[in-house]
Formats: sequence, structure tokens, C-alpha cells
Amino acid sequence: MSTDYLKRILTAKVYDVAVETALDPAPQLSARIGNTVLLKREDTQSVFSFKLRGAYNKMANLPPKALARGVIAASAGNHAQGVALSAQRLGCRAVIVMPVTTPQVKIDAVRARDGEVVLFGESFTDAYHHAKELEAKQKLTFVHPFDDPDVIAGQGTIGMEILRQHPGPLDAIFVAIGGGGLISGVAAYVKALRPEIKIIGVQTEESDAMMQSVRKGRRVTLPDVGLFADGTAVKLVGEETFRLARKYVDDFVVVDSDAICAAIKDVFQETRSVLEPSGAMAVAGAKQYLAANKWKNKTVAAIACGANMNFDRLRFVAERAEVGEAREAVFAVTMPEERGSFRRFCELVGGRNVTEFNYRMGTSAKAHVFVGLQISAHGESAKIAANFRRNGFTALDLSHDELAKTHLRHMVGGAAPMAENELLYRFEFPERPGALMRFLSSMSPTWNISLFNYRNQGADYGRILVGLQVPPSDQKVFAGFLKDLGYRYWDESKNPAYALFLR
Repeated sequence: MSTDYLKRILTAKVYDVAVETALDPAPQLSARIGNTVLLKREDTQSVFSFKLRGAYNKMANLPPKALARGVIAASAGNHAQGVALSAQRLGCRAVIVMPVTTPQVKIDAVRARDGEVVLFGESFTDAYHHAKELEAKQKLTFVHPFDDPDVIAGQGTIGMEILRQHPGPLDAIFVAIGGGGLISGVAAYVKALRPEIKIIGVQTEESDAMMQSVRKGRRVTLPDVGLFADGTAVKLVGEETFRLARKYVDDFVVVDSDAICAAIKDVFQETRSVLEPSGAMAVAGAKQYLAANKWKNKTVAAIACGANMNFDRLRFVAERAEVGEAREAVFAVTMPEERGSFRRFCELVGGRNVTEFNYRMGTSAKAHVFVGLQISAHGESAKIAANFRRNGFTALDLSHDELAKTHLRHMVGGAAPMAENELLYRFEFPERPGALMRFLSSMSPTWNISLFNYRNQGADYGRILVGLQVPPSDQKVFAGFLKDLGYRYWDESKNPAYALFLR
């Protein structure tokens, strides 16, 4: 343990702006999974996230002359608000560079705390580079969101509070990871005093830069990151946070969007508070890790690290929470178009609650059903699908199929009569005015759009499913279109659900 970090955390200047947040039990969740889960409620800070701890500690430790010149940061969310609030308390200037894609609610929150907002670029990387240019031009001090010893120490006070609040047995602390500032500070403190407590990092499937870096022994830059848990969507972790994570983090767990949605619902049921996706990652990771390792009667803490949730995003969370909690499974079932087959299918469903039912005749000999069923445990969907097959119905378990869950359930309608050379692609892009039109105008006018479904998830990103009729002679041009567009994409042309319902 670096005694330097222990001293830094013990003497961190955070309580001028931060409060010591509660470590609350989660009795319903604990009873359901057979372990005691404690929630560290950083969502109750004045800016609804832990970020003000590190930002204030960094700024409060600046030399007076540097503070007088002002600070600058690049952020699209919680760090921006932490820096703005800290500057307001310390009486200094704060410039916050935010991507032009930043939702207005976050821009307004920074301005409400007297932060000077500069909108630049379409990503955090663009904003970061512009902030570094302004730092040099205006002689401001850059406040890094994670890769700074004072920022790390400020976040480490959360670990100090957890040990003080719960001196009894504690088996693990689960921490969401973006750039690594939070887990580095918590781990550095906890491992100094209670090395037997496991520190487990939680990342998303699409933003797991720290886990990849630790396992490869070097910092790994991700080509792109997911947008749902935007607060932890970091392509490259910090140098210092990487060093500390390699030294102190015991294990990692990777969660998907559905698991995060289920965790948001869990915390809401316990507290009536709504966490943002990144804020719920530690809870999702704890549930998944405890189940995978068959832990029982253990005591763990999960840091609920943020609650800056866009209200419109809740419709996506509600839709996917049931799947993430293994309370809903979705299937594609093909049945013969013959008398009694539909009744036979209903008998197999039995007394289960049907959450969704879409029917479409395929041919005169068969029909396709898209059905959602309420379930009670992980693994149950596979057993249901097997039971359908044993009784003569072709069945696909689509509970983990992103195409089916995001688009297909909203557009079951049968095959197109003419879809020669059709390619099916899913795209995800930052939501902003004109983004959809940019997508459409970038395509070749010779490609016919044979299918289109647009899903704005109510926040920072939208999703498109598009069928394009691309002649074989245009394949190289199409590959160039995908590369130049710059959006994340997935080829769904061979997805079996597509073949059943849309072709």
C-alpha cells in the first residue's frame, strides 16, 4: 500500500461540498439473492454523484495563484457538475468543454452553478482535446476526471466511509469503472486497512477498457464504446488508475444493458430513487458475481455512484428490466397452420403470464409467433424453448438477441414481397438534431431502403435498423459507407429472427 495515498485520503478536503452518504441495507434484494447487500448512496450528493469529491479535493489543493486563474474540464455529465459546484464554492472561474451532443438538462445544470460552458465536437475525445488547447491559451488548470492523485484521493474517501460505517465482516465492495478514479481510490484505502475485503470492478460489455488493460498488462484503447452507460464509457483508462487497479483490484465482472436496467429497478424498489445506468452498474455486478460464484450468506457493498438520469430513458429501462432480472423471456415460435395447433401452443404456455404476443401467418403451411412470457429464474427460458420443441414447435429463445428486443418486437409484420440483395444492419449513434437525416443523406441514392425502424431511447443515443438493397457490384462502396459513417454497427443479415419475421 502506498502510504502516500493513505495520507492523501485521510486528509482529503471533500466535506466542504460533499456529505458522508448512508450505507443502507437492501433487504428485498438481499432476501432474493441470499446475501446481504449494502448500498453506498453516492446518488444522494448535491450533484447526485460522487464526482464532486475528487473535483473539489483537486481544486482545494491548487496553489492560490493557479486557483485565481481558474480551472477547465472536459465532461458531458457528472464531472462537469462537480467542477462547477467546486468552483462556485472556492470562488474561481470554471470553464467546462462539453460535446455538442450533450443533453440540454446537463448543460443547464452546469450553467446553474456559474460554469462557463463551451460546446465543441461530437465526443468526449473532441471536447478533451479542445479543453487542453484552451488550458494552454488561457493559462487555466485542467481538472482531470480520473487520472490525478488528488482526484483519486477524493474518491477514496468513499472507501474510508464504508469501513467506518460497517466495521463488521465485509466480503467485497463492488465498484463501477470508467476511467478508474473511483475504484483506484476506494481500493487504495480499503486494501491498506482491510486487505481481506475483495475489490471487484464492474464494467459493461461495450466499455471494458480497464479489465482488458489489466489482463493484458498494458493500457488498451477501445475502438469505440457503448452509449447506454455513458458515465463509464471510456476508451482509454488513466496511467495512474491503471497502475492502482493492477495492484489492488481482485476481480472484474462484465454486465450488459439488461442487467443494468434490472439493477435500476432493484434500487428503485428499495429506495424509490432512480439511478442512472452507470450508477447502477455496481449493483448489477454484485448480483451477477454472487450468482456466478455461488456465494451465499455473504455481506457485500455496492456503490450507487450516480443518479443523473434522463427521464425519457426510463421507457427503455422499464422495457428491458424484466429480461435483465430473468422475469421475462421472449421467443420466436413457428407452428403448423393446422386446426388445433394454436390451442396446443396455448396449453404449453399454461398459466404463465404472457407479456407480449405477436402473430403473423408465414405461409399457408406455417405461422410465426413472437411471444414474451413471465419467468422466475435464469435458465428457465432455455427449458421453455426445449419444451416447445419437444411438442412439435420450432422455437428460438430470443431473450439475449438485441435485434429482437430492441426492434423486432415493435415491427413484426411479415416478409417484404421484393427484397433482393437485402442487407440488414443495426446502427447506434449519438442523438442530436439532424443525426437521422445525416444518416439517410450519406447513403447512395442507388440503394433502395427496404426496411427501416428508428428507436430513440429517450436520451443521448438513437438506434436504427435498416434494410438496404445493395447490388453485388456495390459491396466495396457499401463497405466504405460503413467506415466513413463513424457509427457503431452490427450486421444482422444472418440473424434467424430476421429470417422468421421480416423476410
